[in-house]
Amino acid sequence: MDTARLAVFAPVGGAARVDAVVRRLADAIALGLLADGEQLPSETELAGRLGVSTVTLREALVALRQRELVETRRGRGGGSFVRVPPDPRGGEFEARLRAFSVAELRDLGDHYAAIAGAAARLAAQRSLPEDLAPLWRSIEEMAAAPESRRGRVEGRFHIEVAAASQSARLTQEEIRLQTDIGPLLWLPRSGATRHDEVTAQHRAIAEAVRRGDAGEARDLAERHVLDAVEHLIELRLLET
Repeated sequence: MDTARLAVFAPVGGAARVDAVVRRLADAIALGLLADGEQLPSETELAGRLGVSTVTLREALVALRQRELVETRRGRGGGSFVRVPPDPRGGEFEARLRAFSVAELRDLGDHYAAIAGAAARLAAQRSLPEDLAPLWRSIEEMAAAPESRRGRVEGRFHIEVAAASQSARLTQEEIRLQTDIGPLLWLPRSGATRHDEVTAQHRAIAEAVRRGDAGEARDLAERHVLDAVEHLIELRLLET
């Protein structure tokens, strides 16, 4: 199991409430960290990994079924299976964007850039060559992905950078931020030229991490996020 998936199944901590479990699994499903049709571990095993009671887990699974993110199959070979929703498009994107003020977007972008920069810096310092294989796979997939899949691959790349930092907390925060603002940041950046620019930025971040250049990796990751935020703010201003 790769580091990003380990972060998904790490103990939720705190009060281990139902909504914390729902949020953790829903975020992982929305970001494609759990594949469409994938079978989740048994209730006992999954509750143990997340550090919650089986009662709490069952209530969380009920909530996920109601949101059509999980389906339960009975009988032999049954269990709980992942259902990945489509990426937000059209009016849904516009509605989500209008929910943020420009000041909120800028503040959230500053926070996200700090997390992304710290993750890239630590990845450059701590990662082993095998930790970076998922980054290069995502870069190649991003280069060839149709527009409908680019947002999800972009988000996964950033999570994989965080996972390479060997910090479970940073990885979990990256996952949280991806679900909060990732669909807004990555989806509207369409067009062949823009797509090539984003792919080149990914390659530069991964290359800095591979070289162990912590300062360069941090600066590139921060600029990449802030560039996306500025583009999003421009779109938000057009909505007013």
